[in-house]
Amino acid sequence: MDKDISPQSSMQKILEVYPGAQQALFARYHIGGCSSCGFQPTDTLEEVLKSHQVGGVQEVIEYIKRSQAEENTLQIPPQELARLLQDRKVTLLDLRSEGEHRMVHLDGDQRATQELAQEIVQKWPKDTPLVFYCHFGKDSLEAVRHLMKQGFTNVKCLRGGIDGWSREIDPLLPRYQ
Repeated sequence: MDKDISPQSSMQKILEVYPGAQQALFARYHIGGCSSCGFQPTDTLEEVLKSHQVGGVQEVIEYIKRSQAEENTLQIPPQELARLLQDRKVTLLDLRSEGEHRMVHLDGDQRATQELAQEIVQKWPKDTPLVFYCHFGKDSLEAVRHLMKQGFTNVKCLRGGIDGWSREIDPLLPRYQ
């Protein structure tokens, strides 16, 4: 996929090429995170920045690219996680609901309940190897960011979530919407 984006790129294309762009734009520029700062998929980046009174379109493009590169460092590819699980070198935590977990989950995981989350933050060593997963990888990425702010140093999220695992590792694992 072409990773080049320009001021004339639609927001839809930008989000396809840089999936973390919306979170990055909201964090820095308050764009795209709520109804008052939203945009349409067909809007160009230039139009969105103009309507939000943000200048420096090339600076914004570079920021989107840097943010995606940082996001990539927080993710673990399914193949790498499979090796770690085989060697039992990581704790795997499922952030999805109890119903989703009952429907389909990865062997050896624990469901990250509120109680377990509090225990992890309050009692677990900050260098504990942890990998979070959710359906597509967005919620687990937020969990990783949160734990890093709490001082954890060895946390990752499964790139693509359980859906990515099904596509890349175990095609017999049921996929769902």
